[in-house]
Amino acid sequence: NTSLYRQAGNSIVVPVLEAIYKKLFLHKEWKNITNKERIIQLFYANVKGRRPDTTGSNIHHDGREGHWLERQFGISANASNEADLFGYELKKETTSKTTFGDWSANRYIFKTGEYVHCFDGNTASDRQDSFCRIFGKPNPLKGGRYSWSGSPCPTIHGYNNFGQVLIIDNNKDIIAIYSYSQDKRINKSQVVPVELRQDNLEIARWFGEYSPTSKRTDKCLKAKLEDKFNHEGWFTCKKGLDGTYQKICFGEPINYDNWLNLVKKGIVFFDSGMYQGNKRPYSQWRANNSFWDSLIVECYE
Repeated sequence: NTSLYRQAGNSIVVPVLEAIYKKLFLHKEWKNITNKERIIQLFYANVKGRRPDTTGSNIHHDGREGHWLERQFGISANASNEADLFGYELKKETTSKTTFGDWSANRYIFKTGEYVHCFDGNTASDRQDSFCRIFGKPNPLKGGRYSWSGSPCPTIHGYNNFGQVLIIDNNKDIIAIYSYSQDKRINKSQVVPVELRQDNLEIARWFGEYSPTSKRTDKCLKAKLEDKFNHEGWFTCKKGLDGTYQKICFGEPINYDNWLNLVKKGIVFFDSGMYQGNKRPYSQWRANNSFWDSLIVECYE
C-alpha cells in the first residue's frame, strides 16, 4: 500500500519501506509464495491503473519515470550491477529501445597502452575529449561539441564512414577497431595523429568471459550481464492507451553466450553517448523494443 510510506520530493524514506517489507515477509501469505508472485502482488498493489507521478523530479532526466516505477517495487535508485528485485531485473518500458546496461569498455586507447601520448590533455577526461575530436564528429546543434555517438559509433555490420567497426575475438571479447584506410572523412589527415594512421588499431575493448583482475574496472561483460539477467529473469510493466500501467510481463534468464550471439547478429548493439565535456563515457548496450517483446513468456493483467 503506497500510503504506508512517505515521499519527500523525488526520494523515498527507504527505512520505512524496509520495515514494510519485513512485515510482509513475516506474514504467512508472503512466506508461502514464489518471488515472481511477490512481484506480481506488488504490481497489483502499487502500479496497476496508475500513471507515473514524477512531481519534483528533474524534467530533463530521462529516467524519472523509471525511478518512480522502481520506488513502487521498493527498489532504491543505485548503480548496482545486481538484479533489482528477488533475482529479477526490472526494465522500464521505453519508446523504441531498451538497455541491457551502461557498460563502458575495460580498455580505451586514450587511457592505457602505447598511444596515450597521442591524445591531448593531462587527465583521463581531457584525453577522452581528445578521443572524441579524433574519432567522433561535431554537433552543430551543440555549438560544435564533439561526440563519439551516432554515425561514428562502431557496429558489427562492417566499417562505418569513420573507419570503425566492432569485432568479437576468440576470447569472446568485443573490440572496437579503427582502420585509417577505411576512414572516408575528407579531412582525416588533419584530424588523426600520424601514429594513429594505421589499420586494425584497437581503440576500445570489452572483456568477454574473463576478468584479468578483481578490479571493478576489469569486470567482464559475462559477469555484468549475468549478474543482472541470469538469475530468475527480468520483468517489465506495460501501459495501456490511457497512459496507465495495465500489465506486468516476464522474460526468462539470459546468459552471455546467448547475448553475444545477439551482438553478432546486430540485434543487440552498442549505442555510445560519449561526448566532449563529460567524463562519463555513456556506453549503452541496447536492443529494439520489438526484440524485447519477443522474449516475453508470461503476462499478468
